[in-house]
Amino acid sequence: MELLDKSAKTLGARQYHIHLQPGDIGDYVLLPGDPARSDRVAKYLDDAELVGNNREHRSFTGTYKGVRVSVTSTGMGCPSASIAAEELINIGAKCLIRIGSTGALQPELKIGDLIVSTGSMKNEGTSKFYLPDTFPAVPDFDLTRCLIDTARDMAPSLGCGVYYGIGASDDAFYGETPEWIEKLSGYGCLNVEMEASAIYTVCHRRGVRGAMVSAVSGNLVRSDVIYETANVGLENGWDHEIEVVLETIAKFDTEQRDGRH
Repeated sequence: MELLDKSAKTLGARQYHIHLQPGDIGDYVLLPGDPARSDRVAKYLDDAELVGNNREHRSFTGTYKGVRVSVTSTGMGCPSASIAAEELINIGAKCLIRIGSTGALQPELKIGDLIVSTGSMKNEGTSKFYLPDTFPAVPDFDLTRCLIDTARDMAPSLGCGVYYGIGASDDAFYGETPEWIEKLSGYGCLNVEMEASAIYTVCHRRGVRGAMVSAVSGNLVRSDVIYETANVGLENGWDHEIEVVLETIAKFDTEQRDGRH
């Protein structure tokens, strides 16, 4: 009896879930949750081409300032995000940068502000399949430093606040009670979302770079949320985070080619 090694079986082949194969993507891949936001990213790329569209995973590849860049939506939650990350790495991704929406946990944060993650509390089950709970979920330092610097430089022209710090990745959107929100805020978490810790864990295990910048969708400690109408501030935040990430990629790629990482 030969037990299946999924990593060995799928490495370098056409991927089962994202329906992509080697050559379809660039070294840098943006990871929104919503497939519709893959289209939003594509508008910022030169010569963007739809290269995959299966399940929740919608992918485009194009260029930005001469750098080949892709975007693949992950769907919601750590299980789906980890599958997308694994399969993208299988076909050559070197830097995975999550972009998305997040709930703010500190009172000063406003809708549309940007948060660059420096780590994530693992309130989810996916990372347990990779590493013990005591092992931290953290992004790549060099890529995150470049994200923070770029976001700060661009903040005046974007007209939004820029913050960085530790957040939380939860499994249950509707399981976040007022007591739970208060606890996370008391820990000093800046924000809560649903994918970062698994992406960081997969990137660490697979030896690639991971990072995240997210736009505040609402403030959970002030009950400042918009669920039933268009959230214009958040939509602006989506555009701002895309602009920040693409500028970061252009700078980071130059730094890498100059041997600074």
